[in-house]
Amino acid sequence: MDAGMEDFVAERVDLVSAEALGAADGLGERATLVQFSSAFCQPCRATRRTLSEVAAMVDGVAHIEIDAEEHLALVRELGVTGTPSVLVLDAEGRIVKRATGQPRKPDVIAALGLAIA
Repeated sequence: MDAGMEDFVAERVDLVSAEALGAADGLGERATLVQFSSAFCQPCRATRRTLSEVAAMVDGVAHIEIDAEEHLALVRELGVTGTPSVLVLDAEGRIVKRATGQPRKPDVIAALGLAIA
């Protein structure tokens, strides 16, 4: 299932720290793309590729991938309901957008634009 722009829903203000995500290098300077994946999730591979490409295109943007099965408490805390799920965080770690399913690159770029605006 592709996650179109309509699937990237606005999120209430929740802060997510680098520590909570297990991100040793911290969050992105401008924004962070957080991907929840699982081992046998075929769309997760394509999502990884898309998010990595977008993060490489934009300075200060990090891509963090989290194994949902190994981090069930975080999955529950953040309301992740399936894989792949993507959270777009601003520089402070606020969740700006979220989507479940394989996102298209233009939709990720548009959602990222809201985080770095």
